[in-house]
Amino acid sequence: MVNIVKITDYMSNDLINLDLKAGNKTEVLKELSALIGQSDTITDNGVTHKALVEREELGSTGIGKKVAIPHAKTDAAERLTIAFGISKKGVDFASLDEEDVKMFFVFASPLRDSQIYLKVLARISRLIRNEEFRNKLLAVKTPEEVLECIEEEENI
Repeated sequence: MVNIVKITDYMSNDLINLDLKAGNKTEVLKELSALIGQSDTITDNGVTHKALVEREELGSTGIGKKVAIPHAKTDAAERLTIAFGISKKGVDFASLDEEDVKMFFVFASPLRDSQIYLKVLARISRLIRNEEFRNKLLAVKTPEEVLECIEEEENI
């Protein structure tokens, strides 16, 4: 059987913020960097933030449908780590569809882990195409519900 990459294997309750306060792209990247930096797998929050900003400078990770996937490969990540945040009011993230972003999947990966990094990016991209899934995620009330919602979708 093929080893399936599960997003929830790289997430935890303490890396989920359901009420991001940032009002713009710069602020939200700082807030998301601080969030993911709470993980013991991230050795340097500043380096991670810089890597996320540099990736965004190449082109927005706002993929549309109110979702962005800021991501970076960095030596500050000991292993792939994923954080998740919701902005209730939305943030202008220069998305492809020009809509404000409300959901952020942010992840950092070691430079050496290209395969897993690409698999997770593809998996998140595929899951968020489903409008019902996006609506469920926007309606969650607790970090536990986020993980349950993603896990449920991954098992379909």
